[in-house]
Amino acid sequence: MKYVMDHAPMGWNSYDYYDTAVREDRVKANADFMAAHMKKAGWEYIVVDIEWYAKGAGTMREKHQYIPFGDMEIDEYGRLLPDVDRFPSSAGGKGFKVLADYIHGLGLKFGIHIMRGIPRIAAHKHLPIWGTDVTADEVADPFSICGWNPDMYGVKKGVKGAQAYYDSIVGLYADWGVDFIKCDDICNTNLYQNNRYSAAHEVEYLQRAIEKTGRDIVLSLSPGPALLEKAWHYEKYANMWRITDDFWDNWDLLYAMFEQCELWQMHGTEGSYPDCDMLPVGKIGKGFLQERDTNFTKEEQITMMTLWCIFGSPLMVGAELTMLDEWTLWLLTRKEIVKLVSNEYIGRQYERNMDYAIWSCVGKRTGERYLAFFNFHNKEQSVACSLDSVEQFAGCKKGAVRAKELWSQRNIEITENVLVDTIAAHGAGLFMIEEDFQ
Repeated sequence: MKYVMDHAPMGWNSYDYYDTAVREDRVKANADFMAAHMKKAGWEYIVVDIEWYAKGAGTMREKHQYIPFGDMEIDEYGRLLPDVDRFPSSAGGKGFKVLADYIHGLGLKFGIHIMRGIPRIAAHKHLPIWGTDVTADEVADPFSICGWNPDMYGVKKGVKGAQAYYDSIVGLYADWGVDFIKCDDICNTNLYQNNRYSAAHEVEYLQRAIEKTGRDIVLSLSPGPALLEKAWHYEKYANMWRITDDFWDNWDLLYAMFEQCELWQMHGTEGSYPDCDMLPVGKIGKGFLQERDTNFTKEEQITMMTLWCIFGSPLMVGAELTMLDEWTLWLLTRKEIVKLVSNEYIGRQYERNMDYAIWSCVGKRTGERYLAFFNFHNKEQSVACSLDSVEQFAGCKKGAVRAKELWSQRNIEITENVLVDTIAAHGAGLFMIEEDFQ
């Protein structure tokens, strides 16, 4: 059975700050920070992103994000291993076991990024697939490649050894203690515009391999945008899938996310979460040679956090955690807000136009009710909503009630069952309706 967790995954991913060049000591430092300052609010995953196996990753960044046909750590069965220079505890064939044990010792969980398929070098050398009489060249599909990363060939569908290859790598990851696998070039194989989900069979291979380990491992699919017509397949075989291409600190991208959330709002179930991508807050961009504080204003960051939470998206921070300022740490650790990514809460869009959007949310067990107002203008404006008209709030008593705006902790009196508030430019308000509901 697919792993079913009780809330959307929450964690840190190395990509937004380090790109391909993260090192073991920095992973541990970010894990230490999360354990000390974020774990109590629900944050738990530490994920090493792309190219952890690549020698010299990041050393040619002005020319290449991914060094073409670069050297990499690999075992005799075609399975990629951590680069010993950047992850010294992996020496002697230990892989990520030592690092995973360290992170587990902090009460956190450990994840890695992988590219779909089998290393090209394994196919070229005809390396054997562990536990079989098949070699890598027999399962590799040279006509299935990634348009932006040169490391892998896709795996053929239905051939002998194909499932065994995925069993071999996922079994190795489970032995290391991996709790989260982010697989790339698989949610949308966008090089192939006539068949953008050409690797659907590899999603199935991955999930079957995970199930064989008996370990609770989250399967995350990238990049997006995910294909709405394939929603049933993502929901059946994955825990989370990207509904957008890479998300960065740009208002136009944040504004566009409201349309994606509208399209995907009915497709989140327990253990299956449409993914709005990482949260580009704090200090980001060093590995991209663009180290900076996020370009988002504070109000835009509140909008982003409010939408991700009320929609029920996974929450993955891309910043260097040890450099977070007090305000950003406060933003990320508001327990009464991040709890909305729990399976207990269901968020739905109530209204969206060119000026604003309104979302509602209910707690299935507690009966809690929430409204979120989002202002799309570059100046403040008043937004109003009649509680009687919100479908999720059916059964609401008429008369005055009160709401608390959770970011500011302001109490707001509601007159004639209409909630009204002034929302800052590109900002949001998240309101908990506190009384007079059946």
